[in-house]
Amino acid sequence: MGGFDQVALFLMVLVPLSGAILTMFVPRDRPKDAWHFAILVSAITLVLSLIVFLRYDYEEGGFQFARTYDWLDAPLNIDFSLGIDGISAPLILLNGIVLFGGVLISQTILHRTRDFFVLLLALGAGVFGVFAVRDLFFLFFFYELAVLPMYLLIGVWGSSSDFGTFLRTKEYGAMKLFLYLVAGSVLVWVGILALYVKAGDVGLAPHYPTFSLADLGQLAAEGQFSAGFQMWVFPLFMVGFGVLAGLWPFHTWSPDGHVAAPTGVSMLHAGVLMKLGAYGIIRVGMVLLPEGAQFWMPVLIVLGTVNVLYGAVSAMAQRDLKYVVGYSSISHMGYVLMGIATLHPVGLAGAVLQMFSHGIMTALMFALVGTIYDRAHIRDITVLNGLFKRMGVASFFFAIAGLTSLGLPGLSGFIAEFMVFTGAFRTYLPLAVLAVVGALLTAVYILRLLARTFFGEADPKWQHLTDASPVEKAVTGAFVVILIFFGVWPEPLLQVINQGVFELLGA
Repeated sequence: MGGFDQVALFLMVLVPLSGAILTMFVPRDRPKDAWHFAILVSAITLVLSLIVFLRYDYEEGGFQFARTYDWLDAPLNIDFSLGIDGISAPLILLNGIVLFGGVLISQTILHRTRDFFVLLLALGAGVFGVFAVRDLFFLFFFYELAVLPMYLLIGVWGSSSDFGTFLRTKEYGAMKLFLYLVAGSVLVWVGILALYVKAGDVGLAPHYPTFSLADLGQLAAEGQFSAGFQMWVFPLFMVGFGVLAGLWPFHTWSPDGHVAAPTGVSMLHAGVLMKLGAYGIIRVGMVLLPEGAQFWMPVLIVLGTVNVLYGAVSAMAQRDLKYVVGYSSISHMGYVLMGIATLHPVGLAGAVLQMFSHGIMTALMFALVGTIYDRAHIRDITVLNGLFKRMGVASFFFAIAGLTSLGLPGLSGFIAEFMVFTGAFRTYLPLAVLAVVGALLTAVYILRLLARTFFGEADPKWQHLTDASPVEKAVTGAFVVILIFFGVWPEPLLQVINQGVFELLGA
């Protein structure tokens, strides 16, 4: 690879991180300048992520764009090592798309605008870092950089929900999210330290102990980690990362966080942050602890199936439009967890494709919910009626997102769920049947929502509503095009994903 390829990933992390720092110097009394600068930074990262994805050679496979920068020598042995494979490449692209869309849609942030975009760009840099690094120390560092800004983004710029006797303040949502995710991070850090120390005990070369994913992967392939060690360490990663992925029963922070967050933050929260948890289970748990994965995956697929059913039933019972989408995200992340737990090439590839598809779909849904709330100042689906006659474009785009959610053929959700179902039917037949029931429940609440809220009889009280703004139409329209494009032609994604999955599973 050429000179640019050697620094592409470094730039992809550096640009949003530097952008966050430089945004601090934008005058407080010029909020539009902060927004415009954040657009520039996120646009550059989008271009970089697109170039990296398009230049990934799926025929060659393996980790590409690799570069290692020495940081701390012995005895710590920590290097800033970068590289992406067929699993992380599409997720890099996903973050570039959603970050750019989230920045654009945040034009309505007028309170402490500069500070908002500092945190949002830092969050985006953290996500890029998790997907790009090949060192456990820096993976954890960027993982925390992606998670911790959420507390302030929700607590300062979020909104509270009040449904009669049901009150959830933004402070409650922010604190609940913070406590759950920090608890999960503690488990992840304990697991990382366990691997680091164990590598020093069994290391066959003088540079051990190590945080290097490549070196730890080699030790795992050589069988240097005992079965007993893997049995107790893998659950630390499964639960620790699973908290961020919305794993039942550690999921309750997520819907409250979704509802309290401002629109752009909700897009990043559901679109990419939850994917970090699933990615961590794959990249760390499955690769470094294969025997532990084999032992615990039946538990994970049971919990994933509960996610699917519980999330769908809960979404069906909600009145708040944002809660509907929030619980829908829990349900769809269940498909991701099920696909991972099958340990089957088709199921795992479907899980990665579902991460990408769900990331675009749910970001689109939250963007449109934000558009509706900005105009109606309410999200109660028992009050909102017949929005299509006043908000035709927004309603049509929401319908596309909803049909993607229920797995309509021709949209990206269909092929992803089909692959997960195929892997599950080949490995855990009874649970696969239950997952299909979950898909049926999804169709029920999505179609009911569309029929009543968007295409029902128009209520005169909403005659004053206006459709999405040009910026909102551009962002949501682009997301709709992506859902349709990869629904009709998923091959560009699957070529890359399949290569990464086959190498990971040795298929």
